[in-house]
This record gives sequence, C-alpha cells and structure tokens, in this order.
Amino acid sequence: MTDLDQAATRRDITDALLTALERRHEVLDAIVDAEDRTAAVAAIADLLGKSELGAEAVLNMSFYQLTKAERRSNQAELDNLNEAITFTLAERPASSGDTLDLRPFSADEDADLFAERTAEQGVAGDGSGAPAGDVGDEIAKGVDRVDAEDAVWLVAVEGATKIGFVFGELNNGEVDVRIWIRPSARKHGYGTAALRKSRSEMAALFPGVPMVVRAPSA
Repeated sequence: MTDLDQAATRRDITDALLTALERRHEVLDAIVDAEDRTAAVAAIADLLGKSELGAEAVLNMSFYQLTKAERRSNQAELDNLNEAITFTLAERPASSGDTLDLRPFSADEDADLFAERTAEQGVAGDGSGAPAGDVGDEIAKGVDRVDAEDAVWLVAVEGATKIGFVFGELNNGEVDVRIWIRPSARKHGYGTAALRKSRSEMAALFPGVPMVVRAPSA
C-alpha cells in the first residue's frame, strides 16, 4: 500500500470514529440489536454510511476514546489528513476492500484476462521484465511455478467481474508482489484493496518471507 493510500485509510477510519461519537446513542442501539459481530459491523457501516473498515474500527473502540481529549485529537488528525489528501472514499470506493475478493488463477477461466494484461504491458508474467512470450506458454510457466510453490497468482474479482491480478513470485528470499488492474477498473481503489487483501494470502503461502511490492497499485 502506498503512503497516500495508508493515509487515506487512516482518514476513513478517523472519520468513522468521529461520526460514531456524534451518533453514539444510535451506534450503541445498532450494536445491541445485532445478532453477532459480523451483523454489528454491517449495521454500523449502514447506519453511518462508512466502509466496513471504518465500522470495524468503531466496534473496536476503547472507552478512553470517548473522552474529550481523544475526540479533539481525532478531529485534529482528521483535519491534517483532509489537507494532505485530495480524494475521498466516495471517489475511490473500492479502496476499502468491502466488495473485492481474491481467488486462485485458473488457466482455463482467466486466460482472457492474462492476455489483456500481456497485450498492455508487453512483458513476461514472471516479473523479470523480459519481453512476453506466447500467452499459452506464459500461463503454463506460471502454473508450473505455482504448483512448485515458487509463486502465487491471484485474480481480483468483484462479484462475477474480473478486476485484475496479484502476482507473488519467490525471488532470492523475498516475495516480489505485483498488481495489475485492468484499465477500465482503474482509479477506483481496486489496487489498494487487492494489495491489502493479498497480504494474508502471501503470508500463509510464504510464511516468514518478506514481501516487496515492486510496482504501485494501479
């Protein structure tokens, strides 16, 4: 995640906390009426019109955050973040990750998306920067690396729509992570969301191996 996206995420959380404090009685009612934690997060997000990330932060609030001093601190932080960031969550709605999922790459189902990516970038899928070869050969080599646990290829999807890729390639003791978002889906925050969601996948597949993001999210 870029520094700008980290700041945007922090701003969304801070804004959710302040809004929740302003509507604390409604928020408490929503939590009390919820069946479980998942339902409580959904209820808070719907009530406040915030992301699930922000709603999670509200649900995890400590009582000391209700004090006037903490509220003033949060407001000051929000003011600073608003000055530093020109876009809002409404302008990049996908950045929260609420609607994005990641699934393993399928050589049959996702060849079209890989072909689109290759046609645009013109480089091999292994992250070497070498010129792209035949799409079928590139996919076969990628699948071989995944099977050998030297790589992970994930497809970012929103519902039934394919958004892009997250590639993780094991290289000299590090996992080189690259994200490609198809042009029609860019500038909505999908790259941020895909990178955020891929971290747990990479950690599970390559335990203890550092992640290095080689290109900014698109």
